[in-house]
Amino acid sequence: MKISLDIGRAQLNKAGEELCGDSIEVVRTRSSTIVVLSDGLGSGVKANILSSLTTKTAATMLRMGGEIEEVIETLVQTLPTCRVRKLAYSTFSILQVMAGGRVYLVEYDNPRAFLGHGDRLREISRIRRVINDKEITEAFFDFREGDWLVLISDGVVHAGIGGVLNRGWGWDGVRSFLLELAAKNLDAAAWARELIQRCHQLYAGRPGDDTSVVVVKALAPRKVTVMIGPPMDRSADALVVEKLVRSPGVKVVCGGTTASIVARVLGREIEVDLSTHSDRVPPVGIITGIDLVTEGTLTVLYALEHLRQGVPLEDLQKARDGASRLAVTLLEADLIHFIVGLAVNPAGDCTYKHRTIEQLIRLLRKKGKEVTAEYR
Repeated sequence: MKISLDIGRAQLNKAGEELCGDSIEVVRTRSSTIVVLSDGLGSGVKANILSSLTTKTAATMLRMGGEIEEVIETLVQTLPTCRVRKLAYSTFSILQVMAGGRVYLVEYDNPRAFLGHGDRLREISRIRRVINDKEITEAFFDFREGDWLVLISDGVVHAGIGGVLNRGWGWDGVRSFLLELAAKNLDAAAWARELIQRCHQLYAGRPGDDTSVVVVKALAPRKVTVMIGPPMDRSADALVVEKLVRSPGVKVVCGGTTASIVARVLGREIEVDLSTHSDRVPPVGIITGIDLVTEGTLTVLYALEHLRQGVPLEDLQKARDGASRLAVTLLEADLIHFIVGLAVNPAGDCTYKHRTIEQLIRLLRKKGKEVTAEYR
């Protein structure tokens, strides 16, 4: 894997509407990440249904290996053109980033995407094609560390129209603001929030259209090493802890006994963060130099449950308990290495613990993570 993707999104509903007529779908697999942004005709419930159908159909078909011609043909048959307004019921932008950084971008009646590197824009060479009487544009390019790409719905370029800005913000106005954000070196979520907040200001607090933003940033792969359980051979304690400490990226320790070994080898104290206590899992610990210290099997089990249920990352980030924090750490990682201790725990079922870990590894791989494990 050459790059990691940091993806942020933000939306505004049209004033007076409970649902956003735009939809965003992000699907990660082992080989690629697919982002679809769709704008449904009109607003409210009908537009939301149409755009949701578009995003889910396109993302699912591409994930299963479908060609863009098949995707568009399906969408054209499912979402016909409005006979009265002569407009497509749903427009879309589709971004597919392969694990190695190769990018495919297809756009149909949405504003053009912005591509940049650092605080400068990069040109996108687009090719026009007609598929089933629908004109689309396609682009192929490489995404490398430091690059960023922003997808928007037309609510962004229309922001301020008839109010703060007579003709709306426009593509050039959005471009200038994005270059300001690029100079701040923000994460993708912060980019998306700032851009959508500016749209809200330009609309004077009453958006005249559904407004959506997706920011995709290319980063170096994010690495996590997780040590769970003490080694079978106690003489290997120092060796395993040294391997954990020397590993690049985020370092996680799961299990009370394991944490005690790490603290002893490093000559450091273990503190308990009582503010992280919950009804289901014990509070997390604190060891200087270790990014996350949690209880063992129970915490791993509940983290696995969060991942199985597909709890949104944004919700997990708001929680402070050990299971949620472990789930967040794993979801945000690209490369995960487990160091699993094989020592027999008289107080617990080691077979059950190892089975839980194996289930966790399989699930993470299904989510597109590159996962390795060693048993000591």
